[in-house]
Amino acid sequence: MGKQLFVILNSALLWWWSSITIPGACLQNQTDWLALTSFKNAIHEDPFGVLSSWNDSTHHCEWQGVLCSKRHPGRVTSLFLGSQGLGGFLSPHIGNLSFLRVMRLQNNSFYGEIPPQIGNLLRLRYLDLTNNSFGGPIPSNLSHCLNLETLNFLGNQLVGGIHSNIGTLPRLKNLILSTNNLVGPIPPSIGNLSQLQMLCLQANRLRGEIPEELSRLKRLVNFLVCCNGLTGEIPPGIFNISRIYAISVVENRLRGNFPSDIGTTLPSLSYLSAANNLFTGTIPSSLPNASNLWFFEIYNNSFHGPIPKNLGRLKGLKIISLAVNQLEGDLSFISSLGNCSNLEILALSSNMIHGSFPRSISNLSTSIKRVYLSNNRIQGTIPSALENLCNLILLDLSGNFLTGRLPESVGALHSLQQFFLDENMFTREIPSSIGNMTSLYLIDLHSNNFKGYIPQSLSNCKQLILLDLSNNSLIGSVPLEIMDLSSLSILFSLAHNNLSGSLPLQVGSLINLAELDLSYNRLTGLIPASIGGCLRLERLHLEDNSFHGQIPQALLPLRGLEHLDLSNNNFSGPIPSFLTELSQLEYLNLSFNQLEGQVPERGVFLNASAVSVSGNRELCGGAPSLKLPLCELPSSNKSSTTKAIVISVVAVSLLCLALLFLSIFYYYKKKQMRTDAWTSSSFGHQFLRVSYEELLRATDRFSETNLIGKGRYGTVYKGILDCGATVAVKVLNLMQKGASRSFVSECQTLGTIRHRNLVRILSVCSSVDFRGNDFKALIYEFMANGSLEEWLHPRTIGQDDKHGESRNLRLVQRLNIAIDIANAIEYVHKSCSLTILHGDLKPSNVLLDNDMVARVGDFGLAKIISMVSTEAVGVRSQGSSTSTLVRGSIGYVPPEYGIGHQVSTLGDAYSYGILLLEMFTAKRPTEEAFGHSLNLHSCVRMALPDQVMDIVDSRLWSEAGDQQQEIRIRDCMISVFEVGVACSMESLSDRMDMTQAIRKLYSIKTHYETK
Repeated sequence: MGKQLFVILNSALLWWWSSITIPGACLQNQTDWLALTSFKNAIHEDPFGVLSSWNDSTHHCEWQGVLCSKRHPGRVTSLFLGSQGLGGFLSPHIGNLSFLRVMRLQNNSFYGEIPPQIGNLLRLRYLDLTNNSFGGPIPSNLSHCLNLETLNFLGNQLVGGIHSNIGTLPRLKNLILSTNNLVGPIPPSIGNLSQLQMLCLQANRLRGEIPEELSRLKRLVNFLVCCNGLTGEIPPGIFNISRIYAISVVENRLRGNFPSDIGTTLPSLSYLSAANNLFTGTIPSSLPNASNLWFFEIYNNSFHGPIPKNLGRLKGLKIISLAVNQLEGDLSFISSLGNCSNLEILALSSNMIHGSFPRSISNLSTSIKRVYLSNNRIQGTIPSALENLCNLILLDLSGNFLTGRLPESVGALHSLQQFFLDENMFTREIPSSIGNMTSLYLIDLHSNNFKGYIPQSLSNCKQLILLDLSNNSLIGSVPLEIMDLSSLSILFSLAHNNLSGSLPLQVGSLINLAELDLSYNRLTGLIPASIGGCLRLERLHLEDNSFHGQIPQALLPLRGLEHLDLSNNNFSGPIPSFLTELSQLEYLNLSFNQLEGQVPERGVFLNASAVSVSGNRELCGGAPSLKLPLCELPSSNKSSTTKAIVISVVAVSLLCLALLFLSIFYYYKKKQMRTDAWTSSSFGHQFLRVSYEELLRATDRFSETNLIGKGRYGTVYKGILDCGATVAVKVLNLMQKGASRSFVSECQTLGTIRHRNLVRILSVCSSVDFRGNDFKALIYEFMANGSLEEWLHPRTIGQDDKHGESRNLRLVQRLNIAIDIANAIEYVHKSCSLTILHGDLKPSNVLLDNDMVARVGDFGLAKIISMVSTEAVGVRSQGSSTSTLVRGSIGYVPPEYGIGHQVSTLGDAYSYGILLLEMFTAKRPTEEAFGHSLNLHSCVRMALPDQVMDIVDSRLWSEAGDQQQEIRIRDCMISVFEVGVACSMESLSDRMDMTQAIRKLYSIKTHYETK
């Protein structure tokens, strides 16, 4: 109300002065004075007191920030009030300063709409409202300001479109509307601004194509339209505007390619940024003709072909970023970059560059600071001369095929802060000289084959916030010195090594750490009480070690703990009640220990999907959703009458059962003796035997209501055993040829191995039914979320469209499931005492537990062999299965099996590749649409990369809330499909194995989640 009153009063004053008969010059003076007074009254924030001089004691031409005309006394020509912290709205009476030529109000806190009266300033040449909070539309009557040369509204909150009449400003040289919320197309009328030198429209929400009319702007120097949603191609004529200094079209959806003569037609080009688009073609060899080019950025497009070897002619080159494309060839062009004395950033990650790591990289200028070469196909060793790059602060060589020993000379890179060598094939010890790089704060060496001990010298790196040495072959104990690195705050991971000994007391020094992962080692002993000092810990992974004792009370202070995994250890005693007090806990895995007693019924234990306590046979009670047996009441609380009744009932029942079994004993004795002998000789006491009668009760006499699914060799039912455990019961159809062999195969494979991504056999039943027929069944863990088949193809199991839509797997879930499956297959291939081949990998044989963790099952066609050779075509396997081929399922069976080749691990890799493609396209490999000339592999291969959006499961596109997310999904899909295609190549020699697939998928997932 106060602001409106000011406006009314000022209007009244202006009317009053205009009604008094006074000389013209005096009237003009008062008009400008009143306009400035109105301007001041609309401002309520003046932290520097800049407007304190605006008072009656001085003439308004002497007020701070105000300049007046010498030819027309009292008339304001300029208003300079930039960067003064002023807050308020812009008074509409500003339009009465009819002699105003310059208005600079940049870097303040003005809000509200830009008053349309500003269109009355016919003499205005320079208007700068940069970095305020103006909202509303751009005033349409700005077109009246025919003398305007600079219009700068950068960094506001303007909405609406750009008016076409802006193209009627004949003297406009600089049009800057960046960083607002403008929508709609770029008006073609802008092409009429013949004097325009700077066109800056970046960081809005503009759509449509770049008008061809902009090619008429022959004086254009800066063409900046990045961070919008523009489509189509850059008009060819723009590449003929010889004065252009800078082109930035980053983060749009532009396509096409760069003209081959771009370096000739744009001789003044110094800045070219076209990242995050859909450009194709090759990098023009003429580019070095633009000798002033210092910034060249085209990452995240689809450029292909080799990198020009003459880039070294760009001697002023400072930044070159070609990452995330499909560039090929080797790194020989790096030799020419030795001439670029100002080069600071070289980014080539995520291409298809191959060949040896060039020794010429050590000849780069010492000005080089960042080198990105990750996710290519670079081989060979790292040259020791790399130490010459003494100012390097980041080196990323992850996801390649680098081998050999990491040279001691890397320790000379004293300025290095980020060091990524993960997912390569380095061997030997980690050099102790790594501790000389005391500026390091990120070290990632995971997924190599480093051996030996962890260098104690790492304790010299006092600024480390992340240290990942997981998935190597390191031995020895956890160094005490590293545990003292209180700087570690993001991740400290030594998972998947061969470390032994106990967890040092010094673990309590990691007071800033968010994630500690020591899983999959051979650590023993108790968890030290000092771990309670890790107050900021959010994720603690100690699974698959040999820790023992009770779960320590010292974990209670870790109030921020979100993930806690203590599974597959030797913890004993009760589950401590304090775990219910960890309010942030989202995932708790205590499975496969020796815990006993009642499970708590509060906190995280109320969420069955967040807790796993399986494999602890002495646990009872808990929330009903955990499906554990009820805890027995103490005997003192039971009445003697109840005891007597129970004893009587049990005795009578046992007597009846004894008589029943005696009556049929001689009938099946011979069969049972044969069955028992086979079971004992094959499996000993490995399985808890379950009787036919118990399975009959558990499944309600194998009722249709408990039917889960049907397969080639049997039918699967859901059942609840007498102990209360919910299980899946696979009843073999022994009339089907091969069913008995399938039963034996599954017991031999799943019965002898254990992995978090394999379905676990809990029990077997080999008996006869009440009719005297042979009966065989396998009892598995029950997977609450069914099979992957049901999620990918919901209509095939009878769901309606609505329900099928609700059972959708998000992209990250599919990535996690794909990694889970690959981990399981790699485990049976490489981590068991004997190599195991699955032989029938497909969606229906992948089950999902409560946490949506994938478990591979149905090893009915599996083969156990002693040695597998996968060197070339004609792969043969030695061992017991050399004479029998895996049959598998149509569409998933590798082509070599059909022409008589022996089974191999690469056969499973082929099936996995097809399964991976099916997961992200939702297309079966047996669809009739493929016909005889196509299959799922070739369909995806032909779609890469440009038509990838046409084949991706449409349900995944629902996650694309904006353009940036859509680009992320597209790039992720291209990478995933490349893995699937590589795994399912027809030629064995070209086929990617499971280890490589896991490495790539982990990298894809990490890139997608962090981008």
